[in-house]
This record gives sequence, structure tokens and C-alpha cells, in this order.
Amino acid sequence: MTPEELWQATLAQIQLMTSPANFATWFKDTKISFLEKEKVIISVPNSFVKEWLEQKYHKVIFKILKNLEPRVKRIEYKVGKEEEERVLKKIDFHKIASPQLGILNLEINEKTNLNPRYTFSNFVVGSFNELAYAASQAVVENPGKVYNPLFVYGGVGLGKTHLLQAIGNEIFKKFKKLTVKYLPVNSLVSEIINSIKNKKIEQLKSSFQNIDVLILDDVQFLAGKEKTQEEFFYIFNSLYEKGKQIVISSDRPPKAIPSLTERLRSRFEGGMIADISLPDFETRIAILKLKSQERGINFSDEILNYIASNIKNNIRELEGALNVLCAYSRIQNKEIDLKIAKTLLKTLISPTPKISNFKKVIKVVADFYEITEKEILSSSRRREIVKPRQVAMYILREDLKYSFPFIARKFGGKDHTTVIHACEKIGKELQKNDELFEEIKQIRNRIFS
Repeated sequence: MTPEELWQATLAQIQLMTSPANFATWFKDTKISFLEKEKVIISVPNSFVKEWLEQKYHKVIFKILKNLEPRVKRIEYKVGKEEEERVLKKIDFHKIASPQLGILNLEINEKTNLNPRYTFSNFVVGSFNELAYAASQAVVENPGKVYNPLFVYGGVGLGKTHLLQAIGNEIFKKFKKLTVKYLPVNSLVSEIINSIKNKKIEQLKSSFQNIDVLILDDVQFLAGKEKTQEEFFYIFNSLYEKGKQIVISSDRPPKAIPSLTERLRSRFEGGMIADISLPDFETRIAILKLKSQERGINFSDEILNYIASNIKNNIRELEGALNVLCAYSRIQNKEIDLKIAKTLLKTLISPTPKISNFKKVIKVVADFYEITEKEILSSSRRREIVKPRQVAMYILREDLKYSFPFIARKFGGKDHTTVIHACEKIGKELQKNDELFEEIKQIRNRIFS
């Protein structure tokens, strides 16, 4: 394995353990500049990165390198020098981070700040995200006319960024005259803070007036920043009143974002709120197959089943596992069997507690309240049935992360707003009712034991 190949395979695994921003910050323009016997020298762009890698990432880097190349026993970090450049021909980071390996795609549209590889065509739709997907399609057809703002929320690595950028890319393609802008909220916060500091806030707010579609990612980071929220409210309100489309993502619904001003919360809740929950097994398999096809490598069903069975809570991690296997397959130029896959992914896949399923939750809740499973799934409005049904919905949502539409279908095709109401009601009741708290604690113990 050459130094370039070894570092490429290492980067593929490191990306899974860091955020895209941290990966780009600390690993851009790094490379293995020396590999001989037991020693590896990693070239870095400056002393700040050197110190950070030594203090924060050394153990991770060493573990991955050791797994890929057992002879490695010592790692040194050096700021790149001219003589080191001659030892190894210069590596193009854009090639290391090629979309074929899915490590990091730096091809960003300067006008929109969007990554063109995020499209609806490579976005896998399942019960866990179908509401968010349908709302996104409606927004693309009529920007600013329906679902404004569109607020999408869900856990880390479930596809929120992909969906938001797909909306932007599709609108940019369909409506040439519309100005589309995608911004991570942290970037917006920095812009607002700098503008206030330099007394240019009016100039910044004015610059947003020409935007037709504003897409904001991770809006939960506005929490606690009162002055920033105040200025953002002006930007939001100005665009909204002009009928401009606003799309927002968060890791939680508006009501659960702490220290958010009431007027902003009200604005966020004034449009369409759609959640993305955890993908089921079949959807995880579909995602793996699609991503494998994109990379031009086919893996056996045995390998795909192994990955899908062990990585359940994060689509980004599913894709990352494929990156590792693809990198190894290309480097070694050979097919991967299940044994090799398990070895390569052992640092990514660790034993996890057995996750329950829908049937078990229904059975345990029904047994606890001494009613039948048929009754809990019925449409009966009797008080002794309604409460257990709502408790079951709450646990399915909070613990198993099923989407509201999925839960609604399982309960006889109810409207998903019925499920939302049930979850909110139980959630509020738990804050003041110790008896209900203890009941749900006992039910959870039975479900997950």
C-alpha cells in the first residue's frame, strides 16, 4: 500500500468520527510524506494544525493506521517543507476527497453555496422521511407559495442537509431567475456578529433582500443568542412578507429549542413542520445499494445486511462504512467478503443494546394496562384505551424514533397529527405527573430488558 493510498483509506474512516466542518478544517492539505519500516510522518499545513492533531486526534489516527498497516509503531507530525514535497509528488486533496469515495466533496456552487451532488435523485425515500420529502417537493413546485417556512427536523446524520440542499439545487435548476442561498446557521451567526462589531448590520440585512430562497441549516444554534435572534428576525420577517421561500432545518422541533424568542418560535411554527426519524432496515438496505451503485462497486447482500443490521441510527455512518470498504477494495484491487468487511469495520461497528420493535412495544403496553393488543390498535375512545394508546405512540416516537406518519399507519391509518398530539400530551403530562412517569419507566424496563 502506497503512502497516498494508506492516507486516503485513513481519511475515509476519520471522516466518520468528525463533523464535515472539523474534517475540512483539520485534515485538508494533510498527507503522509514519509513511510518507512515502523515510522510514519504526516505532513500538515501549519503549526496550529500540527498541535491540534497531536493533542486531539493522535490516538484515533494511530489506531486506524495500525489497523490498515500493522507495521506502523510511530507517528510524527511535521509542517510541510520543500524537501518533503519532493519525497512524494504533491497530492491533490480534491482527488483524495473525490465523490467516488464519498470522503468529502468540495465542489460548491459559489452563487448558491450548494453542493450539486445533493439531489432528489440520490435521496432515498422511506416511511421515516416521506412527510419531509413530500413537503420539499411541494416547495420546489411553488417556492414561497406553500409551506413557508418549511421546517425540517431530525437527528444527526439522517439526511436533513441532503434534503435541504436538494431543494435548493432543484429550485436553482428550474427557476433561473430566482436567487437561492444556502447557509449553515453558524455561518449566519458569525456574519451577524461581525456586522454588529463593525457597525455594518444594516448593510448585511440589506444584502439578504435580494434572496428569493433562503435555506438555513441547523437553526438550533441560534439558541441563547438574543442579539443574533433579534437581527435574524428582521431578515426572516422581511423575506417572509415579500413571499420569499424560507427552508429551515434543526435537530429538534421549534418548541424544543431552548432560549428561542417567542416571536421566532411562532414564525417557525407558522409554516410546515416535518420530521425525519430513523430509517427502517429495508430503507437502510436501499440506501446502501444506491450508494454502492454511485461508487461503481457492488457488495454482496451478506455484507449489506451486516452493515444495515449494525448501523441503525445514522445514514451518514452507513455511507461512511461503504467509503471504508470502497477505499480498501480499490487499494487492494480485490473483492471484499464478509470476513474482511467485519475486520475493516470493527472500529466503526460496536455491540449495541438490542433495539425493540413495534410489536413488542404494543404487547408490553397492552399487558401493562391489562388490555388486549387489538384494543390498543383500535379506534376506541374509551379512556382506559386512549391512555395506553397514547403511551405506546409516545414510546414508539421517543425511544424507537419512528416517524409520525409511520406510527399513524400502524394505528389504523390515523392522521399523523393525532400521533403528534398524543406525544405532546404525554410529554407534558410527564413533567407534572409522577405516577405516569413511573408507569412509563416500568414499561420501558420491560420493553428493553
